[in-house]
Amino acid sequence: MLIFHDIAEIREFVRQARGKGHSIGLVPTMGYLHEGHLSLMRQAKKQCDTVIISIFVNPTQFGPGEDLASYPRDLDRDAAMAEGVGVDAVFNPAAAEIYPPGYSTYIDVERITEKLCGASRPGHFRGVATVVAKLFNIVKPDYAFFGQKDAQQVLVIKRMAADLNMEVEVVTVPTVREPNGLAMSSRNVYLEPDQRQAALILSSSLNRAAAAVRSGERDAAKIRQLVIDLIKAEPLAEIDYVEIYSHPDLEPVEVIKGPALLALAVKMGRARLIDNIIL
Repeated sequence: MLIFHDIAEIREFVRQARGKGHSIGLVPTMGYLHEGHLSLMRQAKKQCDTVIISIFVNPTQFGPGEDLASYPRDLDRDAAMAEGVGVDAVFNPAAAEIYPPGYSTYIDVERITEKLCGASRPGHFRGVATVVAKLFNIVKPDYAFFGQKDAQQVLVIKRMAADLNMEVEVVTVPTVREPNGLAMSSRNVYLEPDQRQAALILSSSLNRAAAAVRSGERDAAKIRQLVIDLIKAEPLAEIDYVEIYSHPDLEPVEVIKGPALLALAVKMGRARLIDNIIL
């Protein structure tokens, strides 16, 4: 496995792979890999001849007071994990390589970014869309792989790729969970033991909501309130949002008649955790 830090180098690697007739898969990450990331890479290996992952803690998607400086980083660890599942190359640029002096171009995806994490973290998806567009332009993958845990992010990237006529298929891979149900996240490292136990309320409340829908409940307000009440019963949990929107267009829903995204964000100590389920 090769590690590249310069745009010119990764482009040359892709050019050589294309010369062999290879299809290219890209898995964008911010590093500190876990099994969820590895599941994306394994899926990429199934679909693509050459698999590239990016490891880049993107400064433009962090807001003031967020954890940019403290976000966990360990390139040696990440490289070993990626190589273990058969990744062909890692693209690990410095911030100045992606955003050189004078950089002033950004991408705004409207409407679907104005709710959920977009409302809680203004500017977040502007940074996400911009860096992913740049990665798509640099690597020019045939396929790009993202996790369902970041459901809104996936929808934003799919919208951007469609709107800008990008020749890439965005593939959504199911959320990977720890045996107790907690969705895997690089930020889980922030959790103290009691917070980790308390964080199980996220997945359990989603499951209770899904059970209610299976039992015939269709009132979105009642389902949302069920989840809120369950989370509020956990003293260590602080709700950021619990919302239900139509999927994939994220429009308000009163009665569930088709696919609906139940998404939540909960603060647990230093960690802000997100999770979701499609009802």
